[in-house]
Amino acid sequence: MHKPRMVADKGRRKMEKIGKAAAQVFDKIGYLQANLDDVAAAVRMSKGGLYHYFASKEEILYFVLDRYMDRVLENLEDSLRALPPESSKLEFIIQRHIRLYAAHKAESKTLLHDFNCLKKKNRQSIAEKERRYLAVVEKALAEYLGDNKRIDAPEVTTLAFLLFGMCNWCYQWYNPNGPIDSETLSRIIWMVLNRGISAYPAGGITRISHDNR
Repeated sequence: MHKPRMVADKGRRKMEKIGKAAAQVFDKIGYLQANLDDVAAAVRMSKGGLYHYFASKEEILYFVLDRYMDRVLENLEDSLRALPPESSKLEFIIQRHIRLYAAHKAESKTLLHDFNCLKKKNRQSIAEKERRYLAVVEKALAEYLGDNKRIDAPEVTTLAFLLFGMCNWCYQWYNPNGPIDSETLSRIIWMVLNRGISAYPAGGITRISHDNR
């Protein structure tokens, strides 16, 4: 009775294995330079066997990026709601983001570099998930800033993208297996952001700039 489910689960696990290997190939030699032979060799299966799961290289790329964004969003809002009142949602998001990056470095880098290689429909699908994540981060930022700051939405969005810059582009230098583990890195990012925001002027930079004209 459970055989169809078992077969489906086995197929999904195989797709996950292919996706993981493909992300590492894309990270190492680049998506545009990679071909299905490279992916098949990395996952130790025939190219024909690969076609049993994916029809094209672009389909694999979409699977990799879609699965990564699913991990980013998975239970995120429920986890934030479950935090104790004294906990910082923003700090939790940073810790979670860096932990995911350290565990899925190749997938994260592939998202940053190869997103535009997707077909329009697939780009829109991934972009929608990125917008959902951005909205969660913006909300956490707005809550952390509080009513006393009264910063306009576009400036909150700018702060969110600055945070993403610190979290995402650390791949240029950060080694998860080096002397700084992911928890320490997330605390450093949180400390820098926290200190910067604590000095942020009420009303935001935009309003002050307009008032001084």
